[in-house]
Amino acid sequence: MNLLESIVADRDPLLIGLGVAGIIVLVAAAGIIWRWHRHRRALRRLEQSLSDISFEYRRNVAISDGADTLLHIDYLLLTPRGVVLVDLRDVRGNIFGGDQMTQWTVMHPRSRSTFENPQGALLDRIAAVKRVAADLSVEGRIVFGDGARFPKGVPSNTLLLGGLTADLPVVDRQALRGIHEAFAPAWQNLLEALQPSPLRKPRAVVS
Repeated sequence: MNLLESIVADRDPLLIGLGVAGIIVLVAAAGIIWRWHRHRRALRRLEQSLSDISFEYRRNVAISDGADTLLHIDYLLLTPRGVVLVDLRDVRGNIFGGDQMTQWTVMHPRSRSTFENPQGALLDRIAAVKRVAADLSVEGRIVFGDGARFPKGVPSNTLLLGGLTADLPVVDRQALRGIHEAFAPAWQNLLEALQPSPLRKPRAVVS
């Protein structure tokens, strides 16, 4: 006879209550641990993809907008095309958004929500990086997890996580070493303008 069967057999309401509460706590703890492991796996997958498509990158940094505001950047990559900012979005469901829309809508079978068009904030970050990136080209991408869908089309500079390596091909570091070396002074100048971000670390975008 296991513990739960013994408790039920004794028919002690207090013991039964404690047993049920213990089971609930164990199930909740298991769920937390599972989500933590899933998050870590997704983060490793994301950062492996970023490592593949860049010479090097920085995570969770901030840069001044030239006034009094620090702008958070999830990931800042040095690629053969120049600098690429990656803005992560952990949004799941069918997303309806466009370049000219102020709000983007997320639809689930039983719910609907909106969030601000992230393109404007991305452009602000790009402008701040351009101020100190010398002659390096600067681009930005808004990256959603594979749990997101865009039934009416994907807006500009927006990707699903699985499309990163298609949009930014894997870097052959040996073959492109000359480009890396040519970009190094401007990249170093940019790094010196960065600060650790006071905001949360980037969350993995998972399906």
